[in-house]
Amino acid sequence: MNSPGARRIVLGVSGGIAAYKAAELTRLLVKDGADVHVVLTAGGAHFVTAVTFQALSGNRVWTDLWDPSMSNNMAHIDLTRGAQAIVVAPASADFLAKLANGLADDLLTTLCLARQRAGLDGALADCPLLVAPAMNRQMWESPATQRNIARLIDDGVVILGPAAGDQACGEVGQGRMLEADELFEDVISHFQPKLLAGRRVLLTAGPTFEPIDPVRGITNSSSGKMGFALARAAHEAGAQVTLVSGPVSLATPRGVARVDVQSARDMRDAVISRVQGNEVFIAVAAVADYRPAETAQQKIKRSRELRTLTLESNPDILAEVAALPRPPYCVGFAAESENLEAYASAKRISKNIPLIVGNLIQDGLGADDNRVILFDDNGSTPLAPAPKLEIARQIVAHVARRIHPHR
Repeated sequence: MNSPGARRIVLGVSGGIAAYKAAELTRLLVKDGADVHVVLTAGGAHFVTAVTFQALSGNRVWTDLWDPSMSNNMAHIDLTRGAQAIVVAPASADFLAKLANGLADDLLTTLCLARQRAGLDGALADCPLLVAPAMNRQMWESPATQRNIARLIDDGVVILGPAAGDQACGEVGQGRMLEADELFEDVISHFQPKLLAGRRVLLTAGPTFEPIDPVRGITNSSSGKMGFALARAAHEAGAQVTLVSGPVSLATPRGVARVDVQSARDMRDAVISRVQGNEVFIAVAAVADYRPAETAQQKIKRSRELRTLTLESNPDILAEVAALPRPPYCVGFAAESENLEAYASAKRISKNIPLIVGNLIQDGLGADDNRVILFDDNGSTPLAPAPKLEIARQIVAHVARRIHPHR
């Protein structure tokens, strides 16, 4: 049962084999707390039934423009009045052609043409429309489809995808609908305030690996989850994001440019070569403070003899960026096992940066949730424990307020 304050989304499903992905998208949206109302076309019903979507959404499924069950017989008007967005997935070539040319011969095309929603002030405005194309590569590449897509973009419709890959017809190419989890991420991103629109953000994430020999090295247990969450949150906020990552197995957030590195020196070189032109630098990576003074070229064989490993300091990437003649807005991280406030505040001052995010190792290292405190010139701001993506969005909002004082 959806809560009264849940985000309401109208999900349109047109005819196409990718309609099965719409079922999974419905599940993901509902799991995230959305109130999903599915409009199923006659073509879509050939692939997935209304019963499936009703079970997944918990709401009745709309199929008929002439359905008399709505009190005023105007489902094409009323369905979008309380919605935050219309998402059509899959959007077939036929549906896109109708939409681009203002045709309305069924419930889905009619409500897209008449889409309106009530704003916060009670006034009616266009309900955002997001469409996920799905078709054979030749249909996608045809001049007619490309004309229709260009017209829809001019009309303010958001185009999600398509992707390239294997297609049901056996061919390979552009036109495949995005996967359900990719669509879910894009839809959620659409709702986030664009607080960093037009900004460029550079981040580091994950551990570094300092080789002792070809198979052994010094590293740490950083999972990279907080850094990747921040990269996603910054992209959601409208920024152009570059993520320099140590060795982790996490998927790259959609829309984020990723640079993979191994050692602290690799990370330093990647950052320094890219930092110019970025307005924000967020150093989340758990960079090894030390590296072996010498790296063996061959695997060190086991013996009973005691071995001494001589260590030397690694570069301090954050301090180097902060010391640039025109540095970006720098954000550091301090993961401590004790005395968080004292150590984090001292680190911020020593590196001469405006903001540092502190947390106790036991509160977030490797976990999906985190508890952090923000330290800046105004003092400390604790954030309530939450999933790392939610924490990341709050950090991004805090940064945006500092670089956009009028906000």
